[in-house]
Amino acid sequence: MQFAGFDWDSGNLERCQKHGVSVSAIESLFAGPVAVLPDDEHSLHEARFRAVGRTDEGRAVFVVFTLRGQGDAILIRPISARYMHSKEIAAYEEQNPDLQE
Repeated sequence: MQFAGFDWDSGNLERCQKHGVSVSAIESLFAGPVAVLPDDEHSLHEARFRAVGRTDEGRAVFVVFTLRGQGDAILIRPISARYMHSKEIAAYEEQNPDLQE
């Protein structure tokens, strides 16, 4: 996925950090192998996506995000984020063996 950066403001910063996931952890998720799936169930006004992967520290993270255009650039706007539980991690690793390092 090609993108130019991230779209942060006080609204999504607070929501994403509510579960203890830092901005740097969220951004590092998109620097490595990541599974991205549409989130059609929650996409009422704009396309939303679910991203699952590992931060640069190796922690498994689940992020809901949308894409925003800024001029010719595409930005990722995180909506919410949380660290994954052990059962979720096992299922993710089983379903995405090609994304393992």
